[in-house]
Amino acid sequence: MAIKLSKAEKKVQYDKKLCRLLNEYTQVLIVAADNVGSNQMQNIRKGLRGDSVVLMGKNTLIRRCVKLHVENTGNKALLNLLPLLVGNVGMIFTKGDLKEVSEEVAKYKVGAPARVGLVAPIDVIVPPGNTGLDPSQTSFFQVLNIPTKINKGTVEIITPVELIRKGEKVGSSEAALLAKLGIRPFSYGLVVLSVYNDGSVFSPEVLDLTDDDLITKFASGVSVVTSLSLAISYPTLAAAPHMFINAYKNVLAVALATEYSYPQAEKVKEYLKDPSKFAVAAAPVAAAEAASAPAAAAEPEKKEEPAEESDDDMGFSLFD
Repeated sequence: MAIKLSKAEKKVQYDKKLCRLLNEYTQVLIVAADNVGSNQMQNIRKGLRGDSVVLMGKNTLIRRCVKLHVENTGNKALLNLLPLLVGNVGMIFTKGDLKEVSEEVAKYKVGAPARVGLVAPIDVIVPPGNTGLDPSQTSFFQVLNIPTKINKGTVEIITPVELIRKGEKVGSSEAALLAKLGIRPFSYGLVVLSVYNDGSVFSPEVLDLTDDDLITKFASGVSVVTSLSLAISYPTLAAAPHMFINAYKNVLAVALATEYSYPQAEKVKEYLKDPSKFAVAAAPVAAAEAASAPAAAAEPEKKEEPAEESDDDMGFSLFD
């Protein structure tokens, strides 16, 4: 027979478990558990079994355990978890890939009916079509201002109707109508709110970033740093190539405007004195290309006729 533990003993056991997880894992997903049932939670635990552990509990107890653990270990990075423990939340400790674990958690969402007084997480739109209800049920539709008609002895909705808006509370009429139509508009499951990774806390949207997104953002940041460095004439690694090029342009401009010269500037000065050198340098190349094309086309047309053998070449003459 199992020994029933007291509340104090359960808290001690919970503290030991949480401290062990904090020592063993450096990655934690903070998840919201609103409207998640026990069977659903059990399926989530089974799906994550292996490299992840789901831990639920009272926020006050978790905060107290974390603070005591920080005092005992000196790991102050764990204090970043405290502001995240607000509302009906839990923690998923994992050693796996954070994105894969987040996607695995999202698989365990189940449909739920619209209950009276529940705040709608999404807009609820009733689609048009035959409802299968008899004409005596039209009162529900009239109360909610839903246009209907009788078709083959059943009620048919003419146009799509936005029954409930996101953030509104579900009324009794809306809940009754959705139940009659067999519509389960909401789905609930664990929702990742924040990600803790070895002392750093960030939004779960970061997990959706690809390598291309990171390269684009990095390039944009380098561009901003380069522009700022050039604007204030402050040398940085990103702006150095541009500064060298601009400096060379300035030196070249001074050389062209004065008698001062250097080997690299001599060639530019020669071109500026006699621009025809550009054409002279390019003309032989263009002429060679133009001449090679007709010659290549003419070669196939030219056929060599075999030379007639002379009698003298044979060493004798027919007229001798």
